Amino acid sequence: MSGNGFGHLFRFTTFGESHGPAIGCVVEGVPPRIGLTEADIQFWLDRRRPGQSRFTTQRREPDSIRILSGVFEGLTTGTPIGLLIENVDTRSKDYDDIKDKFRPGHADYTYWKKYGIRDYRGGGRSSARETALRVAAGAIARKILGDSIRIRGALVQMGPHRIDRAAWDWDAVEDNPFWCPDRKTAQNWEGYLDGLRKDGSSIGAVVEIVAEGVPAGLGAPVYNKLDADLAGAMMGINAVKSVEIGAGLRAAELRGEENADEMRMNEDGSVRFLSNNAGGVLGGISTGQDIVVRFAVKPTSSILIPRKTVSVGGKDSDILTKGRHDPCVGIRAVPIGEAMMACVLADHVMRQRAQCG
Repeated sequence: MSGNGFGHLFRFTTFGESHGPAIGCVVEGVPPRIGLTEADIQFWLDRRRPGQSRFTTQRREPDSIRILSGVFEGLTTGTPIGLLIENVDTRSKDYDDIKDKFRPGHADYTYWKKYGIRDYRGGGRSSARETALRVAAGAIARKILGDSIRIRGALVQMGPHRIDRAAWDWDAVEDNPFWCPDRKTAQNWEGYLDGLRKDGSSIGAVVEIVAEGVPAGLGAPVYNKLDADLAGAMMGINAVKSVEIGAGLRAAELRGEENADEMRMNEDGSVRFLSNNAGGVLGGISTGQDIVVRFAVKPTSSILIPRKTVSVGGKDSDILTKGRHDPCVGIRAVPIGEAMMACVLADHVMRQRAQCG
């Protein structure tokens, strides 16, 4: 299997399966003499960790990170950083009933068609379990970026229910299990998701990631545009089906004078924009404004409602999936989106330094 690495100068490669003994990651290109401890990574992993509320999978994984290489006396050495997370709460028997069936909407069928074999235990390599490693790599990327760049994410839509953007409060994001910036909407989501869980179903969501303090000039046109790399990073997250930068699809509804972000000079000689429909990127290069990315996550495919499917043996069948699954996988996608934003920006910061000093 190819395609397990991400990035250029800042690059990481992951390995492992959902129900294997462990999952791991090798991060390359990290500059030397950057302070890094396991606690620095664990802080971000704890935000993604399963089982923290009744609204996520009840799989109990501590996601304890171990640094195996690339760090000496609390500083990065410039060599590859090896990371390992042991899987401690696997229940493979939950999947015995579906080992010969394909879950509709899941990667079961495509993995089987491509490789002729599939790990049915929790989805194997296609499981969102792998995304813990992206969060770990993102924690290292944040160390490269430093405190001047701030990356935050929020859940802005669950199913048909959107937040009230006039009520946006970043402090609220940390006060509810949904990463929701609108306190009232977060309360409404509780009853909505409880109902879906009782029905044995699931729902999709929209996540928004914002990066503040990004300098102008990041991005490498024509084929390594910053927004193209961001779109690829977010699209590569499990269950993501669409990505928007800035106004996104709404830009198709705007007139030219509405969409163009007008500019004025500040007294200090810097440029300010009067709007941010571009989402902080023009021509594939950052403008210095906030970078705004949204992505849509489809409903979890593993549900308790019987669905029509086929078997490995080529027979029509029905399927329902037991086990511990997220009723809305978009909830835990928030810290994953933050991590992928950090990885892309760290990579582009290093590329900018390499070319332009």
